Amino acid sequence: MSPRRWSLARQLLGLQLTVITVLVAGTLGGAYVQAERASLDAARQKVLGIAWSVADSPAVRDGLAAPDPTAVLLPLADQLNRDAGTDFVVIMTTGGIRYTHPDRRQIGGHFLGTIDPAVQGRPLTETYTGTLGPSMRAVVPVRAGDRIAGLVSVGIRLTSVARQVRGRIPSLLVTAALAMLLAGAGSWLVSRWLRRQTHDLGPAELARMYEFYDAVLHAVREGLLLLDRHGRLLLANDEARRLLALGEEALGRPIGEAGLPAALGGALAEGRARTDEIHLAGDRVLVINQAPASTAGAGAPLGTVVTLRDHTDLQALTGELDSVRGFAESLRAQAHEAANRLHTMLSLIELGRTGEAIAFAANELAVAQRLTDRVVGAVREPVLAALLLAKAAQAAERGVDLEVAADAEVPESALPPGDLVTIVGNLLDNAIDAAVAAPPPRRVEFAALHRGGALVLRVADSGPGLDPADVARAFERGWSTKPAAGALMGRGLGLALVGQAVHRHGGGIDVDGAAFTVRLPMRTTAVAP
Repeated sequence: MSPRRWSLARQLLGLQLTVITVLVAGTLGGAYVQAERASLDAARQKVLGIAWSVADSPAVRDGLAAPDPTAVLLPLADQLNRDAGTDFVVIMTTGGIRYTHPDRRQIGGHFLGTIDPAVQGRPLTETYTGTLGPSMRAVVPVRAGDRIAGLVSVGIRLTSVARQVRGRIPSLLVTAALAMLLAGAGSWLVSRWLRRQTHDLGPAELARMYEFYDAVLHAVREGLLLLDRHGRLLLANDEARRLLALGEEALGRPIGEAGLPAALGGALAEGRARTDEIHLAGDRVLVINQAPASTAGAGAPLGTVVTLRDHTDLQALTGELDSVRGFAESLRAQAHEAANRLHTMLSLIELGRTGEAIAFAANELAVAQRLTDRVVGAVREPVLAALLLAKAAQAAERGVDLEVAADAEVPESALPPGDLVTIVGNLLDNAIDAAVAAPPPRRVEFAALHRGGALVLRVADSGPGLDPADVARAFERGWSTKPAAGALMGRGLGLALVGQAVHRHGGGIDVDGAAFTVRLPMRTTAVAP
């Protein structure tokens, strides 16, 4: 029963009822005081008005001039007192000697109260305790021409005023009860709504849930976005802000206007369910999952929940794995060919044709060494040189000749090796695939030169090339001319990664049919390996 263990809704209801009770009680007290003051003011105005009416009466003036004023004025005062509903009407001399009084024993006695202002011609009202007890009274002069012939005092006892105020208490109590009832009903409705919203949890439980919620948002290694039913971004945890480079200004805005890449923002704005979709954001490869969120009970849609996983490193490893696989397949094929050639040379030696065996071996070695020498001599960046040799072997295995231009030249540390592998490797993979799909002769050409602080890379193939209408779309994520079946990470990523790497270095790409030309500004200083 401890209030600290109550739910938040119950605590709020108790607090509201307490506040309402205090307010209604204070209002009721204030209304009573106000009613009492209003009654006193009404009594003051009433006795003052009646006193003036009596003082202006010709009968009163004539009675004051009569030989026996009491005999004339007493019946008149009693009649006025009954008709006006007052407690006393006293007519007296300017010296305060009473001619009339409800208590006949007080006639001829001295009036108890203030009369000096009235003697000087000014009316007055006051609360005074006289022979009948505390009363609200008025004293006014009776004028006979230019002189003051006497005084008139009219009063109402304060007990009568209090009785009138007490008569208003039932109506005040009814009003207070109605106010309490309406306010209590409103508080109960608010409490009921709050109970549904907070699942009848207490403040301590809500605070603990918030602490856990905040800790999870900061600690989880996946990016998390919450979108409302209108597609506005409500929440982004630390990892999501890091992956998408989001700032505080993105919260509350439609996800399509939060500064995300157009393809990613448009996809999330659709609000439909997504499972392990690959998207690009800056220089990152992200796996996106999106699912609708709804309340547990009624199932009303609240919006969508988006999770983000960074697969940039995995994508790079996947590319390297594909290259290694291709290289391994090429080595396996070369080993098979080398075994055939070795058997041929052994057979020539067994037949006694040693010279022909030596010439055959020298010719095969020269052909293999020629490409190696050309690549190593032209490309001083060792990572790119190794990539070209591996792609040459892979292309040869698939029946494609990879030719490196005789004047190709790539200085060491011209660009980060990882970006060179991304750009050249993806362009060569696409070129080899295009050449394989084209009729013979199948070839791929690689050329490179640097001039004016810029590195120019060119990859061309014997395939049909891109339709000029598709050039702009070719660098968007998901666009591909090849089927996605069999691809580990899906199709449509290679050229998108190339475009991002080139854009990151402030370069440009030109496409002319089957030839891709990349221009990249080189580093101003060499980076030590």
